[in-house]
Amino acid sequence: MLFKQQVWLRQKLLVLGSLAVGSLLYLVARVGSLDRLQPICPIEGRFGGARSQAEFPLRALQFKRGLLHEFRKSNASKEQVRLHDLVQQLPKAIIIGVRKGGTRALLEMLNLHPAVVKASQEIHFFDNDENYAKGIEWYRKKMPFSYPQQITIEKSPAYFITEEVPERIYKMNSSIKLLIIVREPTTRAISDYTQVLEGKERKNKTYYKFEKLAIDPNTCEVNTKYKAVRTSIYTKHLERWLKYFPIEQFHIVDGDRLIMEPLPELQLVEKFLNLPPRISQYNLYFNATRGFYCLRFNIIFNKCLAGSKGRIHPEVDPSVITKLRKFFHPFNQKFYQITGRTLNWP
Repeated sequence: MLFKQQVWLRQKLLVLGSLAVGSLLYLVARVGSLDRLQPICPIEGRFGGARSQAEFPLRALQFKRGLLHEFRKSNASKEQVRLHDLVQQLPKAIIIGVRKGGTRALLEMLNLHPAVVKASQEIHFFDNDENYAKGIEWYRKKMPFSYPQQITIEKSPAYFITEEVPERIYKMNSSIKLLIIVREPTTRAISDYTQVLEGKERKNKTYYKFEKLAIDPNTCEVNTKYKAVRTSIYTKHLERWLKYFPIEQFHIVDGDRLIMEPLPELQLVEKFLNLPPRISQYNLYFNATRGFYCLRFNIIFNKCLAGSKGRIHPEVDPSVITKLRKFFHPFNQKFYQITGRTLNWP
């Protein structure tokens, strides 16, 4: 009898212990998903009407963000959309480029902010004639569900270099905010080449060396017909955008700094978008195995960028790198002058 009582008592203690541990883990998870210092998230600025001017509880916004994630996985029904006041909003800001500048990293990092909802895929609405012909309502339907207090951001790097895009975006929203993330032009060009090279190798196709593409064999000068080089002449593309939008509607993100020290760059973007500061060092941690920063949404959910990010570049003839940097230098100086942001490029 005594033995049975001891067994029964141990079982009870185990059950009570499990409940206590479970409750503790739940509380820790809830605290980890909240901003420990700021209980209120005021969503202000030019992005919304009267509703966006009101203070919005961060706890509710974090909780609703979880609901959005579930709806995306299961496709929200019309009743859920109505019940939870969900909308598909046109973007209030667009990351327009630059290819291989860090557009995906920037979008994912901005998505850490509870007031931001990202379009997961590149829509290619403004740079694709077939998509553009489908109309603005088709574009809006491609946006994720969000709450009226949130802003939607999409990214399509081809927008920056496509001639028709500035006018098309202007016709949609002349006051939209535009984000451009850039890297040192030569490094970006080599990264561009590396991505194409990897695609060729996957298909067992051969490809020219970077030096043969970047340098014209007839003149031994930089080959401006090579798309990877042309894309890195940032000022030429920006001047086309400035025919439609004032420079105040652009924000330049330093892609090289975003890799090494992301938080200061993200804080500048928060300010540009008139968002209350919410992204902190807690949300970013360096993954030594991957070699770059990963994202921490809360104590439970972490995320690293795809393994394709951070490809190893092929070795390039130093004399070609020097020639390219000399070629880009005057364009870089003009870019600094136009944007008001000087970057530490050689």
